[in-house]
Amino acid sequence: MAYSTNEMMTVAAARRLKNGSVCFVGIGLPSKAANLARLTSSPDVVLIYESGPIGAKPSVLPLSIGDGELAETADTVVPTGEIFRYWLQGGRIDVGFLGAAQVDRFGNINTTVVGDYHQPKVRLPGAGGAPEIAGSAKSVLIILKQSARSFVDKLDFITSVGHGEGGDSRKRLGLPGAGPVGIITDLCIMEPEEGTHEFVVTALHPGVTREQVVAATGWAIRFAEQLSTSAEPTDIELTALRDLEARTAVAHGQTPGEA
Repeated sequence: MAYSTNEMMTVAAARRLKNGSVCFVGIGLPSKAANLARLTSSPDVVLIYESGPIGAKPSVLPLSIGDGELAETADTVVPTGEIFRYWLQGGRIDVGFLGAAQVDRFGNINTTVVGDYHQPKVRLPGAGGAPEIAGSAKSVLIILKQSARSFVDKLDFITSVGHGEGGDSRKRLGLPGAGPVGIITDLCIMEPEEGTHEFVVTALHPGVTREQVVAATGWAIRFAEQLSTSAEPTDIELTALRDLEARTAVAHGQTPGEA
């Protein structure tokens, strides 16, 4: 089956979510990838959203954390304060799955503003629970489309800390967990280099060149010595993803393909 670069990104991200793990899910691309994982390679993953659902199994992708589909399909629903204090800060979240408007070489995230904070070019949705997830989850995965505007040398605003200034910066800040362990894009997969914690390309998606990645990155991106190629999406993965998107489009009154 033919597939798009967006589908490759979603499938590659879904594969990173281990079966049985407890995942704190962000809305948008993270939710799509996490639910694809639940429908394919990781049926026993436990999806948690910040509004309180634990073990959510939505049949369609939620519009927001307040979407009733999450509560209706969850194993249980608890107060938001319990999600953050008991589950997240209590060390019970294996993976935080986040999106971003901008990301830098150390996996720090901006979802607040583009441009000057006081006179921004664009005001973004904001932090939500992302700073706490990035700070306290045992590990973090980041998913976003890659361009020189989104992969920047210097963030306009640091909403959520990844590896700070690199090296042992995260440890010195007193943040628990491993921080970001993977950035999955429509072009490649990046992972933090041991020691520096600078993100380097470890896998290219099929048909993508190094030159494409360099052109879509706002810093001097480096490549791992052992550079691999992502496995193409299987028919099972693509069918599950497309069915999920089609159900979502119908549920939200959209034309299939718009979800």
